[in-house]
Amino acid sequence: MKRFALTSLSLALLGAAGAAQAQTSVTLYGVIDTGIAYVSHANVAGDHLFGMVNGTLSGPRWGLKGQEDLGGGLKALFQLESGFDPGTGRLNQGGREFGRQAFVGLSGNQWGTVTLGRQYDPSVDMVQGLTADNYWGAAFATPGDVDNYDNSLRVSNAVKYVSPVFSGFQFEGIYGFSNLAGATGQGMTWGGAATYANGPFSIAASYLSVNNPSAGRAPLTTTNTGWNSPSSDSLFNSVINGGYSTAHAIDIARGAGQYVFGPFTVGASYSFAQYKNDGNSLFRQQEKFNVGNGYVNFQLTPATLLGLGYTYTHGSGDTSATYHQASIGADYSLSKRTDVYAVGAYQHASGTQRVNNADGVSTSTTGATASISDFGFDSGRSHQELVLIGLRHKF
Repeated sequence: MKRFALTSLSLALLGAAGAAQAQTSVTLYGVIDTGIAYVSHANVAGDHLFGMVNGTLSGPRWGLKGQEDLGGGLKALFQLESGFDPGTGRLNQGGREFGRQAFVGLSGNQWGTVTLGRQYDPSVDMVQGLTADNYWGAAFATPGDVDNYDNSLRVSNAVKYVSPVFSGFQFEGIYGFSNLAGATGQGMTWGGAATYANGPFSIAASYLSVNNPSAGRAPLTTTNTGWNSPSSDSLFNSVINGGYSTAHAIDIARGAGQYVFGPFTVGASYSFAQYKNDGNSLFRQQEKFNVGNGYVNFQLTPATLLGLGYTYTHGSGDTSATYHQASIGADYSLSKRTDVYAVGAYQHASGTQRVNNADGVSTSTTGATASISDFGFDSGRSHQELVLIGLRHKF
């Protein structure tokens, strides 16, 4: 009798454990993406570079994500994601342990999802997936990532809402707190996005407004660490917009569309970015960047994807720089998790641009120089070429 009772208890406990396992899940995941690149005019002296470049198609990362079924269609969820440099082993995103994402939230089938923490802005969630950056990464991105095309911005201390899908339509909004006593608007971030999908056709639009949290905004280098607090990780990593690291605020509007037919995917996007000045800024007139991008992908075989892209970027207001960038890519899947790829890009610059001076407290205008995407290789010349062969593994 005792043996029967113990056996029954053991089976009951095992059944309860199995039910809990089914209701709760935690997943370990990641991406390692690295390659060898040749870059012409990789510095202001005009020297060429042959070396390792990481994260071209996908930013290297590892993370944990999970959810718990709370019943009645309600779930608790979380995600922790850390970015790193495979070449050195160092943390990215300013050395943050979970600099890519760190949030917790609740999700309901009827009302959507609310999350709190460090997160992507809505344009990344809804617009980026329709752009060339979604397939080819940095080599196809906007020069200097002036419009956050390549996700240089993330939003800390943020509350985000994502709606359910209504007949192909979905929207989301985000608000990032400054956490500054007596200065709520200083360092505040807010934005929203909406998308619509119907069969092979998809379209999306977004708006993002980011305010500088730093009262004194001396640039010191092309990367202003003051912007790092609420959102920016590498937004000023290029000479193309480094001269605007003392901006009071940045507003970015984006739109994109994509159509799939047979083996072809065709997409186009437009963005308008404003770098706004105030009395503390080291430039005296707003800089506006208009960016147009188009791409064509061709699925040559189930394992082989080919792509062509073109990006036009024009600055106006404070300066008058124009950048033409053509990109090409090929990707071959060795398995569902591993692929090899080759990408190339050519950029030509003309007009004038604003740069930070060596004294760290002033800026000046110079002839525009090429700097492909947001790799950070400032050429000191009017043109630049990049060729890269890489390997990516997902787990």
